[in-house]
Amino acid sequence: MALKITNECINCGACEQECPNKAIYEGGIEWNLSEGTKLKNNITLNNKNYNAEQFNRPLKQDIFYIVPEKCTECVGFHEIPQCASVCPVNCCIIDDNNKETKEELIFKKKQLHLK
Repeated sequence: MALKITNECINCGACEQECPNKAIYEGGIEWNLSEGTKLKNNITLNNKNYNAEQFNRPLKQDIFYIVPEKCTECVGFHEIPQCASVCPVNCCIIDDNNKETKEELIFKKKQLHLK
């Protein structure tokens, strides 16, 4: 599963620097798949087509957010999700709307970093 940041976020930014996939963005900031990954040009990820370098609208305006397409729960990098481990208010939690198995997370990590 991907993680999400709840509305209890205090905008401290501690989580952003810990993400190995650059999946965490400050509210109001556009995101793309290529930032922090090896992705370039047009790619298919989770059965959806993307232009990896195209910037996308922010998922949230007022608080930090996690891009589900880039979140691997730190699988393949760390034992536990680093955003959750550093969050002082425990607002980095499992996103029940983006469930993935460990195998799917490993595959996603390989897609993000080996292409």
